Amino acid sequence: MAESTSFDDTTELSCPDNDMMNPALTMTTQVSAILVLSHVFQIFLKPLGQPAPLAQILAGFVLGPSGLSRSTTIHVFFFQDFAVDFYESMALYCRISIMFLMGLEMDIPYLMRNLRPASIIAFGGCLMCTIFASTISYFVYEETGSRGSQFTLALVITVILASTASPIVFRLAADLKFATSDIGRLAISSSLIGDMYAVLILVIISGEKNKRTVSSWALMAFFSLLLLVGIIIFTSYLVNWLNRRNRNEKNLQAVEVMLLCSVILVAAMTLETMGFSSIIACFLMGSTFPRGGKSARTLLAILTYTVHNFIFPIYFGYTGFKADTSYINELKRLAIVLMVIVLSIGGKIFGTLAACHYLKTPLNEGVLLAFMMNMKGHVDILTLTTAMQNKVINSAVFYNLMVSAVVISSLISAALIGFLVRREKATIGIKHIPMEYHKPDKELKLLACVHSSHPVNSMVRLIVSLKGSDNVPVLPYLMHLVELPEQTKQSSSLYEQEEDEVSDDEDDGSNDAVEINETVDMFIEETKIMIHQAKLVAPFTTMYQDVCDFASDKRTSFIVLPFHKHQRIDGKFENGKEGIRTTNQKVLRHAKCSVAILVDRGHTTTGTQVAGSESLQQIATLFFGGPDDREALGFSKRLSTHHHSSLTVIRFLPTSAKDANGGIDVSQKEDDVFVTIQDQETEVDEADSSALANFYHRYVTSGKVRFVEKYVDNGVQTGTILRDMADTYSMFVVGKGSRDDSLLTTGISDWEECPELGVVGDFLASSEFDTSGSVLVVKQHR
Repeated sequence: MAESTSFDDTTELSCPDNDMMNPALTMTTQVSAILVLSHVFQIFLKPLGQPAPLAQILAGFVLGPSGLSRSTTIHVFFFQDFAVDFYESMALYCRISIMFLMGLEMDIPYLMRNLRPASIIAFGGCLMCTIFASTISYFVYEETGSRGSQFTLALVITVILASTASPIVFRLAADLKFATSDIGRLAISSSLIGDMYAVLILVIISGEKNKRTVSSWALMAFFSLLLLVGIIIFTSYLVNWLNRRNRNEKNLQAVEVMLLCSVILVAAMTLETMGFSSIIACFLMGSTFPRGGKSARTLLAILTYTVHNFIFPIYFGYTGFKADTSYINELKRLAIVLMVIVLSIGGKIFGTLAACHYLKTPLNEGVLLAFMMNMKGHVDILTLTTAMQNKVINSAVFYNLMVSAVVISSLISAALIGFLVRREKATIGIKHIPMEYHKPDKELKLLACVHSSHPVNSMVRLIVSLKGSDNVPVLPYLMHLVELPEQTKQSSSLYEQEEDEVSDDEDDGSNDAVEINETVDMFIEETKIMIHQAKLVAPFTTMYQDVCDFASDKRTSFIVLPFHKHQRIDGKFENGKEGIRTTNQKVLRHAKCSVAILVDRGHTTTGTQVAGSESLQQIATLFFGGPDDREALGFSKRLSTHHHSSLTVIRFLPTSAKDANGGIDVSQKEDDVFVTIQDQETEVDEADSSALANFYHRYVTSGKVRFVEKYVDNGVQTGTILRDMADTYSMFVVGKGSRDDSLLTTGISDWEECPELGVVGDFLASSEFDTSGSVLVVKQHR
């Protein structure tokens, strides 16, 4: 996977007649060596907080002409002229797979919402690096003995300084576990825009060989664009057809997967043949690929495993392998390499920090973004190779010095990024914002868990309600939790499979998985809300930890768990596995975000209609006071935004508070229900008063939400009022709380069966509370 370090025009690409398979053997050996070395380096570097791409680039660097290939025997084996085509072909297939997967995994709604800041950050660094490249191009041209167009060489240096390797940024952020954070997603988005800038220059350089006129180049670009649009449309129809076939199967068959991959590969190769890089085209094909259905789910599972475990190490190792530091044998050449590295890093730092200052981004995040934007080894290596192959640049010295600068710059940046991430862990780590303070127009990351297919309908309906009518950003994950039998616990404790790995084993919950996938696919098709699926197989004893870790990695603000009991046909609850209840209790204690338990009643047979689409859904939020109730109130803000949801906030107060108030300003009275905001702080925490006042002035006065107050003397009266409204509401939202000694809830029930639901939640979920309304019990993370 390396090409000859010499680009002499007289070099003949030939293969000895007696050794036709030697290039394939060379390539296989090299790939195996890179994989082994990268894992060895990662063993030592991971405890130091260094990411996997650093180990992989370093493995290629050590194996290449800068390291082990200095040995004549190894060099002769790896650097055969005929093997160059094999290596470049493999690199092309790697790029196609990586960029398509990036498009498939890219959060396009986030990119569109943050296109302005991402573009400013990307072009800030690119502009500064372009200026630096123009100032040093003449010096580099003269000192490296280059021949050909000086303008083309300046373009190549511009790509080297300004480009950002989006695959490496993507992998770095994922490996350091901040790809789902705002700064991680901003870095990935900005790197993609930087890649587009570099690819545009690459297209210009590629056209230098044929000296195309502007009109012919424009015509070819037009036909390439038509081809890309045609492939995207054709793929969409093909995917929809494949999704409708074999509804009882949760994944595509192998032949169908090969068909989709062939379409993508043929399109990319056709664009390459026409003289245009397929990098951005593959990303666009992935980003426009229909998200719903088993086609996307199957491709994502297969490509994620293959790319992350094999293609990334090979591709990054190939980047390091191409560097030949033996050309840095003079002080003058060393100065050129150092100058390129310093200007590359400096240009990104100055440009990115200037952009971040304009965007009012914190300095520490700006520095991290600057080094992320300096990751090299993607379009820049391709540009150098293309320029040499097209003979628009004929200096082997220039080629090898620039490749060395690219690799060394990436190694330095990757090491610094690992250090910065460790140092700024508190900044880029999970920053939980309680729903009490979460703005309803901001993106909400939610993790909903299910153990079977029964609560899926209600979970997805809840997700749809949270998005509201104004398309409020919501990033939902649905995790299928499967118990790992105790007898297999010793051999395997956890299998976490993003997007349901391709498996039809009856023991891993595959029967439920088919129903879950079908339900989710129907909702995605109807609501256009992308619900990311994950599967977790673990023993109940450790399942809670895996759920909490997943929520932390994805930086979710809220976890919704299913109640351990499920409703029978006669409306009564039947006990489920005790392990489910234990898992819920442990997640409530250990999760680093707010948690809710959903007691599902009567929503599992209503079909796959959008929440409240067939009728107006009446939702009641019960407020007794305390942080959990304030969290429930904050959660209800999101529910109130859906046009098929009618929210009523019911505040319970002791009768003494009413009497102490004297003349109450009654703004509304219906059936002995008083609607008002109490300014008195008697027996009410100041935080409760503040939260209620803010909620009232924003939502109640505008008519979006009804607000009522109930005055009670004890828990018995509270229970009576709750029974009276049982048939009025389809869902009750209440905080878990710790109100054992509260006057408002004392004696509400003869016994407490499920303490994890709190006193009121346990009463609402009990068999004596005869209602068809579901219950959502919320606990705030503290």
